[in-house]
Amino acid sequence: MRFLRRLRRHLKRRIILILDRWSVHRSAVKQLLAAGASSWLEVEWLPAYAPELNPVEPMWSHTKYSDLANFVPDDLWDLEDRVAESLCEQYDEFVLKRSFFQTSGLTL
Repeated sequence: MRFLRRLRRHLKRRIILILDRWSVHRSAVKQLLAAGASSWLEVEWLPAYAPELNPVEPMWSHTKYSDLANFVPDDLWDLEDRVAESLCEQYDEFVLKRSFFQTSGLTL
């Protein structure tokens, strides 16, 4: 909630939040709306189970099948470090991130 409020102050416009229907997300939206976020927050819910519409799924796929292809970790911590490195590398890859949304077919 704090992050979304800061983001709104920074952007100075309405925010569209796309979420799956995980109970934690539903609860957070209820809290946000009860706290008065309905004037600046619009929530779009993904279907109950539709990984093909979730832009996070191609991100994980990229990590698993591109960055971690043929990677054999020494231990669990080595795997954790490499996954974190892959996700951090994607942070500045705006074209790559946009492609995750394009894959989903969602309009931005």
